[in-house]
Amino acid sequence: MPRPIWNGSIAFGLVNVPVKVFTATSQQDVRFHQLRRSDGSRIRQKRVSAVDGTEVPFEEIVKGYEIGPDQYVVVEPDELASLDPKATQTIDIEEFVSLDQIDPIFYEHAYYLVPDKRAEKAYALLAAAMAESGKVAIARFVMRTKQYLAAVRPAGRVLVLSTMLYADEVVPVDALEGLPDLDEMGLTDRELQMAESLIESLTVERFEPERFHDTYRKRVLELIEAKAAGETIVAAPAADTSARVVDLMAALEASVKAAKERRAAAEDPASAPTPNAGRTTKVTGTTKVTGTGKITGTGKVTGTSKAAPAVGGAAAKASKAPTAARSRSRATEEPEADDEAKPVRSRRRKSA
Repeated sequence: MPRPIWNGSIAFGLVNVPVKVFTATSQQDVRFHQLRRSDGSRIRQKRVSAVDGTEVPFEEIVKGYEIGPDQYVVVEPDELASLDPKATQTIDIEEFVSLDQIDPIFYEHAYYLVPDKRAEKAYALLAAAMAESGKVAIARFVMRTKQYLAAVRPAGRVLVLSTMLYADEVVPVDALEGLPDLDEMGLTDRELQMAESLIESLTVERFEPERFHDTYRKRVLELIEAKAAGETIVAAPAADTSARVVDLMAALEASVKAAKERRAAAEDPASAPTPNAGRTTKVTGTTKVTGTGKITGTGKVTGTSKAAPAVGGAAAKASKAPTAARSRSRATEEPEADDEAKPVRSRRRKSA
């Protein structure tokens, strides 16, 4: 069960609403540890001096701000402590704005605000009033010696607090190179109409986040589970990712046609075109994956009107194994993390 990470109150005008703060998100990254290949022992990092390479005890480490190459201003802990913002344990609402006035680029982390028992009515009143008026509260609060800018908004039964970046933390668009000038692109009405038609064909009534899944994380976990079970993994050849020069209008027209076909298939699955309709294949014979990763065996493919049976044995499992991932994506290395790697459900199986 989630535990609150902060306790305080929402303050607006003369009204105070005691609340508890809960983290609203839970990252599901696959975490790896660094190991020595020869014996699988964990890698530990030490703090060493860049000058002589000796390990530095924690009590001798101080904070320094670099003002030039190898030039630092040392700041003592008590000097920083004297500058800490005053912790008032309140989320001070300073103003209300319309939600569409806030660019999502300013949002950082999301938290749930849950009222104390004695403040449920005041909490419900604030949430209902904000929902009715379509307004979002802009507030400041201090948590763990850091001052935050935040937006508080109603989301059904709960108030959501989103910490926000300050204006000078957002990279200005003018600092980017290579952005096209839309007025100089010479876009034609036909191109715009075709692009709008593609957008319309891909538009849905509402966003359903549960329809989307992290397929890369799923494949990484399948890879880990297969290797933990002793299976041999055969990496598929890398897909060709080289850029191709295409005709813009032809690509738009093909995209619109494909999107319409997908939508029609989703609305009426029976009408969806079947690949290789009227012809299926049946695989017979035996296949084997050797300990060296080489696939050997015999077999033949014959035409038939029946569905192809699954190929049993290690080959079927190897065919389901994910490809060796070349992108780090969301699977990250955390050499200093104390938490153990994500547990993997393993099966005892003799290696092929």
